[in-house]
Amino acid sequence: MDSQPSQPAAKTRNLIIAIAAIILAAALFFGIKLDSQGNSLGALAKTATSYEVAIASDKPTMIEFYADWCASCQAMAKDNLALEREYGDRVNFVMLNVDNNKWLPELEQYNVDGIPEFVFLDGAKNTQGTAIGTVPKQIMAENLEALIAGNDLPHAQLVDGNASQFNAPKPADNTAPRDHG
Repeated sequence: MDSQPSQPAAKTRNLIIAIAAIILAAALFFGIKLDSQGNSLGALAKTATSYEVAIASDKPTMIEFYADWCASCQAMAKDNLALEREYGDRVNFVMLNVDNNKWLPELEQYNVDGIPEFVFLDGAKNTQGTAIGTVPKQIMAENLEALIAGNDLPHAQLVDGNASQFNAPKPADNTAPRDHG
C-alpha cells in the first residue's frame, strides 16, 4: 500500500497550509504594528493637549518632559496613554520633547533635570509636585486623583533614580530665555 497522498489531495493540503501561513503572518504583522503604534511615545504625544491650550484652561495639568531616545519614557508610554484615556476629561496631559528648543523656557521654568520628568499643576497652574524617572501607574493615578480633588499630592517629590540624564541646552548666544540684555 502506498502511503503517499494523491496528487490533487497534496495540492489541496499545500494550498490550505499556504493560506493559513499567510493569514497567520498577516495577523502577526498587524498585531505587532498596531501595538507598537498604539502604545508609543508618538501615539501619546499625538493625543496630548498642547501646552498653550493646557495653560489657558482651568483644568489641572500634568506635563511630561520626555525624549524619543529615553528608555524610561518609552517604557511608561503604554501606562501613561491608559491614564490619559481614564483621566483626560479632567486633566490636561501635555507632552514636551526636551530635544525641541522651543521648550527651553519651560525647561528652565520647571527646573527639568532628568527625564521623564512629570510636573503636576493645579487649575490655577501652580506647581503641586513633580516626579522624575520611571513612575508606576498606580503612583501616577494617585497623584492625578489628588490633583483633581484639589488635595496635596501623596507622591509630590518622587524621584526613583531610573531617569535619563538631561542638561537643558543653552541658546547659541549663551543667553538664557529670561535674559534681557
